[in-house]
Amino acid sequence: MRKKVIATTLVATTLVGTVLGLTGCGSDSRTADGKIHISMLQYKPEAVKAFEKMQEEFNATHDDIYLTIESPNDAMTVLRTRFIKEDVPDIIGIGGDVNYSNFLDAEMLMDISDFEGLSTIKQAYLDIDKNLEFVPLEGTYAVPYVANAAGVLYNREMFQENGWEIPTTWDEFMELCETIKASGQQPLYFGFKDVWTCLAPWNALAVDLAPADVCRQVNKGETLFANEYDDVAEKMLELLQYAQNDPFAYNYNDACTAFANGESAMYCIGSYAVPQIQSVNPDMDIDSFVMPGSNNADENILNSGVDLQFCVTADCEEKEAAYEVLSFLLEDSTIQTYLDDQNAVPCKDSTFKLPSSLDGMLGHINAGKMADYQDHYYPAEMSVDAQIQTFLLNQDVDAFLNKFDTDWVRYNRDIIRKVQEYEAQNAEGGNE
Repeated sequence: MRKKVIATTLVATTLVGTVLGLTGCGSDSRTADGKIHISMLQYKPEAVKAFEKMQEEFNATHDDIYLTIESPNDAMTVLRTRFIKEDVPDIIGIGGDVNYSNFLDAEMLMDISDFEGLSTIKQAYLDIDKNLEFVPLEGTYAVPYVANAAGVLYNREMFQENGWEIPTTWDEFMELCETIKASGQQPLYFGFKDVWTCLAPWNALAVDLAPADVCRQVNKGETLFANEYDDVAEKMLELLQYAQNDPFAYNYNDACTAFANGESAMYCIGSYAVPQIQSVNPDMDIDSFVMPGSNNADENILNSGVDLQFCVTADCEEKEAAYEVLSFLLEDSTIQTYLDDQNAVPCKDSTFKLPSSLDGMLGHINAGKMADYQDHYYPAEMSVDAQIQTFLLNQDVDAFLNKFDTDWVRYNRDIIRKVQEYEAQNAEGGNE
């Protein structure tokens, strides 16, 4: 039995020196009923009703496999505890972020390269997952399922009434904000009291203005964030001049409510906010557009990351049954069930009914012209969202970026060492 010492961060908790005996997930999977029992733990409690429906439909259509799906409120903590107790689920549903990177680094996930369903996934999302590997690995370890899209939500009715055009460049965006402000209306609304909301415009600008693999480049010692994020930081400050008075006094719910009530024409946030907004104003006509961070319209891409993906755990003994579950989850009708419930973007390359709030992003979605949220690479301990909030309050670009670089080394020292060792080994191999 393989055992590995895990020293990684799982949801801001470091497991240092803990020896995890990864027992076979399916070791007791065949029970008295003669069925193979497959367990899944997924981290989206807000989607519990969709997963309950999926579980019911799967079990009603499969005589030889019984699927159980858990949707706990604090899934990552529960998952960590279950790994320690050697009670490992067969399949996990997690986000495409640094937690996934840590699972890969700890060798907790199975290589599922032979799963045929991967051929139906848009290449852009497979690439996004590949970029989350601290060092390049052989194989594929996740099935991207659904994504979020972040840019600018706008009040379609307000735009139509005023004849405002959708901007495709930064200068056009700033001109639009000026026009709206001059009309006596509010261009933008922010809920920066909740620090995590600072990441929404940050990520949407960063995909336009910084390399998609900037974190890896920094880890390799090829650049600094001070060199790559300067334009992002400056444009974050420009956005502030078109926000409501004291955006740091209002939280996410305040901002969603204000936008729902027509108090601003636009809201820099992700598609995930639409259900919250429409809970206040169900009849609101919301659309969205890609953040136009660059003055070259062709360089502006959609900020979209994998919000939910499925992984088979490394020692699952019922691989074929787990694959059968994954195949069911990838059926168009099953995906549509999730999309209807969660206002998400499908990672599968097929035809789905999407909400009208994504109309303005469909061109980028269909073309696969997108890049991941850069905060998916940031360690939780670094608290980048709080750093951005502090920067927006102090408005000192140099101090913010210098601290970003200093803290990056502090919190990523082991990863940086691992990346640079990998690069050195491969450089030596290439010279032989």
